Amino acid sequence: MPSTGAKTYIYGSIAVGAVGALLSFLGGGAFAIVGGLLAGLGAMMGVLFWKYGYLIIPLITQRTNIVMMSDEGYEVPPTQDVIVKGTGGVFYASAFLGLKIFESATEKSQEENLTYSQFFERAISNLKYVTKVSYMLYVEDVGEKRKLVETKRAEAQLRLARERDKPQPDVLKMDRYEREASIWDAQLTKLIKGIKPMGVIAYAQTTAVGLSKDAAIAGARAQASELRTVLANALNVEVVTLGGDEMLKCFEWDKFFPTSPQELEESVM
Repeated sequence: MPSTGAKTYIYGSIAVGAVGALLSFLGGGAFAIVGGLLAGLGAMMGVLFWKYGYLIIPLITQRTNIVMMSDEGYEVPPTQDVIVKGTGGVFYASAFLGLKIFESATEKSQEENLTYSQFFERAISNLKYVTKVSYMLYVEDVGEKRKLVETKRAEAQLRLARERDKPQPDVLKMDRYEREASIWDAQLTKLIKGIKPMGVIAYAQTTAVGLSKDAAIAGARAQASELRTVLANALNVEVVTLGGDEMLKCFEWDKFFPTSPQELEESVM
């Protein structure tokens, strides 16, 4: 489900399409042609903003220098990579990171989990600021999950086979592809045994304070860069910087979040 920011662009696209449809029906000749073009353009823009708003909107706001404001005083700069609010003469800026987790604690041995926890605690203890890591859990549909796992496993095996066939294969890439394939194999085995798959959406938030808006934004970006490295190494997961629609979803989820697995999955597709 698109965030509030994306909905504005979607509604605008619908309005363009509606105007075009009216011109097509009520007008004639050149008006009908223009109306048809507007209707088609509005429909195409609506679909693009619905599916790829998190990519398109930041590009638009950066090039047009648009600043998004909320009724609660929050501001999203044109770069759409932080959320800012000024209060009491200072500014606070928050940045969000997405965590792509492919392996659960149940797939590790007791010793591996103990080592994992110790390493994570040591890594986090080096941070000098407050960090919030949020997990949203749900039970996935077994049939759909199996199709996805089988597809991902086949893709990992194909990448591994292609790398092996190279005259000078990259050992690091082969090791990563082998681990990916083994992870998907383990998940498929669990599904075949009838174990219900648990889905998880995880993200982290870091906030910086500054006497000016630019100082707060620069601090949030620096902390996010450091946090990205720490979490990637400590959790052994892929960490990505969130922006645009994806960032706004995480911000909105702090207040209200999807109430069904289907709604949650649709919101991140």
